[in-house]
Amino acid sequence: MAEPLIIVGKGMAATRLVDELSQRALGRYAIAVIGAEDRLAYNRVLLSPLLAGEITEPDIELKPAAWWKARGVSTLYGRAVSAIDRAARTVTLEGGLNLPYGKLVLATGSKPLKPPFPGGDLPGVATFRDTADVGMMRAYAGRGARIVVIGGGLLGLEAAYGLSKAGGQVTLLHLVDRLMERQLDAEGAALLASAIRARGIAVRLGAATKGFVGTDKVEGVELSDGEVIPADLVVIAIGVRPNVDLAKAAGIAVNRGIVVDDGMGSDDESIFAIGECAEHRGSVYGLVEPAYEQARVLATRLAGKPAVYQGSLLSTNLKVSGVGVFSAGEFEAGEGAETVVLRDRLGGIYRKFVLRDGRLVGCVLVGDTQGALFYLGLIRSRQDISAIRADLPFGEPYCIGDACRVGEAA
Repeated sequence: MAEPLIIVGKGMAATRLVDELSQRALGRYAIAVIGAEDRLAYNRVLLSPLLAGEITEPDIELKPAAWWKARGVSTLYGRAVSAIDRAARTVTLEGGLNLPYGKLVLATGSKPLKPPFPGGDLPGVATFRDTADVGMMRAYAGRGARIVVIGGGLLGLEAAYGLSKAGGQVTLLHLVDRLMERQLDAEGAALLASAIRARGIAVRLGAATKGFVGTDKVEGVELSDGEVIPADLVVIAIGVRPNVDLAKAAGIAVNRGIVVDDGMGSDDESIFAIGECAEHRGSVYGLVEPAYEQARVLATRLAGKPAVYQGSLLSTNLKVSGVGVFSAGEFEAGEGAETVVLRDRLGGIYRKFVLRDGRLVGCVLVGDTQGALFYLGLIRSRQDISAIRADLPFGEPYCIGDACRVGEAA
């Protein structure tokens, strides 16, 4: 008889886990996927182009209903899990339904950060996390509303881009002196900011939010220096935090995220965690690729085979307002490192490579991300690139080892 396996959360990590399990342990588990949102799993990465009107809702769906059915997966949507009983090995859903599990996977994702700014409960102050947020934000943008986005990281840039494309008058506020400070150096960030401004989005750096003003609804954002920026809608997009409430209430070990070992197991041998809610070796990853790597390891382990997750190399590859941005590894040259840089200010292109001991350890690409996966492969492989150092900024038309330059015989 198949062992009951419950997956709490129905996002990208959960979907990939089911996919991996169907390839490795089909029929071994009776799988149930439970999600609070009342719809099929979808790709959150595509919320920005959905907001911009570049794609439609069916385009963000990860898998059709038939895919889940073909794999024998029971799906319970619009029913959040309210409690875990570890002793009885059951989960309780809102409404009182109890379901038994042999193994339990928490893929509960994360929650948007919303600091307690004065006026934060006014209508018109929102976060950017799901399709319901997109529908509300599009309604504002479609009538040309004045919109302030707080946060110049990945989430804030995506929100600002989508809202501007949808018709909003967008001002982007960021607390520090450069955009995407966790992924870009000062020069790359400055080029990105210039490109975004050229597309009609106002960018204010070093802008500290004090609170929101308004009576029946938000009317503006007050900065720490007393300036008030008029706003019909404010979108707080300063990041996310792991959604660990369910695990914490059940007594599972939690730091920032649910603490897991190299096999994605928690301190309860029957409970696992993957994705944005999981903390591995002190790191919590808020990106898709690490979640997919974790799903692969966990599926292998659940199939009865050894597997070890050793952490992920962080990389970012996106397009903001039509501007390509890629960052991986070390984007600042620390002690013992050197840089190779290509600048084309007129063309809006910046390519920086950080090297240590003849090996590529990081890169930043702004304006032209061609070759991004090639560079990521070089960073991961740690192979010596001394022989191609001079050609490095120009992309992939050369090879290492047995491969050859494009157009030359092997």
